[in-house]
Amino acid sequence: MEALRIVFMGTPDFAVGILDEIYTSGYNVVAVITAPDKPAGRGQKVSVSAVKTYALEKNLALLQPTNLKDEQFLAELASYNANLQVVVAFRMLPEAVWKMPKYGTFNLHASLLPQYRGAAPINWALINGEKETGVTTFFIDDKIDTGAIILNKTTPIHPDENAGNLHDRLQSIGSEVVIETLERIAQGNVTTTLQTETADLKTAYKLNKDNCKINWDNPGLSIHNHIRGLSPYPAAWTFIKDGENEWNVKIYEARFRSETHTLPLYQIHATKKELSIIVKDGYIDILSLQFPGKKRMLTHELLNGIQLSAKAFVL
Repeated sequence: MEALRIVFMGTPDFAVGILDEIYTSGYNVVAVITAPDKPAGRGQKVSVSAVKTYALEKNLALLQPTNLKDEQFLAELASYNANLQVVVAFRMLPEAVWKMPKYGTFNLHASLLPQYRGAAPINWALINGEKETGVTTFFIDDKIDTGAIILNKTTPIHPDENAGNLHDRLQSIGSEVVIETLERIAQGNVTTTLQTETADLKTAYKLNKDNCKINWDNPGLSIHNHIRGLSPYPAAWTFIKDGENEWNVKIYEARFRSETHTLPLYQIHATKKELSIIVKDGYIDILSLQFPGKKRMLTHELLNGIQLSAKAFVL
């Protein structure tokens, strides 16, 4: 077989760790494709992707197409004469792109496919209280995350692990699986397994404001999983109301205490150092949070400056 000439496609931090492993392992990365720069934040400063920053540091050829079907982009992509494309946390590719290289295009996905196809597999595995997850490499086809599986690797999820911790572990595991996938392709001994469609498939929906809001009617363990599944980013949120005051508050870390009680639901119990929310099967102890206009704080730090009355509750 001929030596691999790789085009890498990705955007966020998760993709950088994989790209770095490919590059430092000595593979020939002939070009990198990432998202266009865009304004972000209140000041609308131009934000560049983590993958772009890495590619510039390593002096790798870089493309940032706005339209993946654009003829000029397709011609430029073809000019690199890549025989393999590797995709990590990018976007859906048109057939003209994923069919271009001789050895195909494979994707690394942060779940055990076919479970958790979609944009946010790490978050939803935690939100749904899964006990294990993993990573999968698969050849891209014309649908989202449905292609033939090359390799996967499983890892347990720890009971109090949050999305940030799991992200970093899966990035490390994913790096190993991608290198093993590259080795198999380079040696010409790839075998694949078709994904099977079953009735119990769970989807990793894109995160938005609505599905990040905490539903205090849920059991306490579900609320705990929701909070850790969205921490540190984008963060679970709720409204706290106290008299005339109402705040949109992000909650980053919490603990569930199971207890039978007859107390009024959604009420906040606050001392000078601790803050708990009454739910139907116990209490959610808030450990770190962020009020509007303030930085993320430990609960006791926040309560030094904000005092809540006995009538405060969550919405």
